Amino acid sequence: MRQGQNPVKKINTVAKPERITVAILNYIPMLSGFYANLLKVLQSCLGSIWANTDLPYDLLVFDNGSCKEVTDYLLQMQREGKIQYLMLSEKNLGKGGAWNIMLEGAPGEIIAYSDNDCYFYPGWLSNSLKVLETYPNVGMVTSRPIAQKEEFATKTIEWAQHTPGVNFERGRFLDWETFRSFTMSLGHEEDETRQLYETHQDLRITYNDLQAHIGAIHYQFLVYKKVMKEFLPFDMDRPMGQVRQLDIRMNEAGYLRLMTATPYMQNMSNDVLIEYKPMDHVTKKASFTKRLRNLKLIKWPLMRLYDWIFGLYYR
Repeated sequence: MRQGQNPVKKINTVAKPERITVAILNYIPMLSGFYANLLKVLQSCLGSIWANTDLPYDLLVFDNGSCKEVTDYLLQMQREGKIQYLMLSEKNLGKGGAWNIMLEGAPGEIIAYSDNDCYFYPGWLSNSLKVLETYPNVGMVTSRPIAQKEEFATKTIEWAQHTPGVNFERGRFLDWETFRSFTMSLGHEEDETRQLYETHQDLRITYNDLQAHIGAIHYQFLVYKKVMKEFLPFDMDRPMGQVRQLDIRMNEAGYLRLMTATPYMQNMSNDVLIEYKPMDHVTKKASFTKRLRNLKLIKWPLMRLYDWIFGLYYR
């Protein structure tokens, strides 16, 4: 039985959320196999946000059914005041299901979304926000330039080609190291990456004296929440592989999809990026053991077996 009146009634003010919510989606079901290093990767991701974000923000983490070691770490970071909003799902809802909750629930006017293996460089948020606020009718802004398929940015290209005051350029504007560091982090071999580099073209625009590249990726982006709500909820029946819906639907709706002209983030995949250097680990020649296990004759049956075991316990 209560005694007296609730003391909260005497409080006349409440905390207000920051204008920007940095939202991280996390899923680490175990700390072995493919996921062996992912807790360190997550820690590196969050550490880069805490160290290198140059504007006021709230941090929201949505955990999509991770193991106890990971959720214990996230709860500790929340207790220390480093995570303002923590959502823990009992099971993996897939990326679409997680997006439906976290992007709808993010309290900020602007959402800076990322997967859990993104490393942010100093100035990433202010420079990404500058693109978001300078260009009109922006849907997504990714914090680095990468090679993109034009089919997902047709409306942006059309706008750039027909809008007075916009300088539209087509050519190779990414230097080799910037192109290579991100592309190889996705698992491409160096010969394949070199071939892609020699054949691709970048689309660069300048508007109101601010340069940007055409394109964006659902892996990391800034978006106005009011724009994102136009595309929620996402109906995806697989955990991954269908997130292109966001790219396609945003392009079809006529929103600009842009990237900063300077790289302000890097994909870590399953490696931990410690310094502000573009993926030093990919410069090393793969060991004989690694080259052997990457042979299709060996890799394919092992990955099939791994997928079967993973599905047996976690799907």
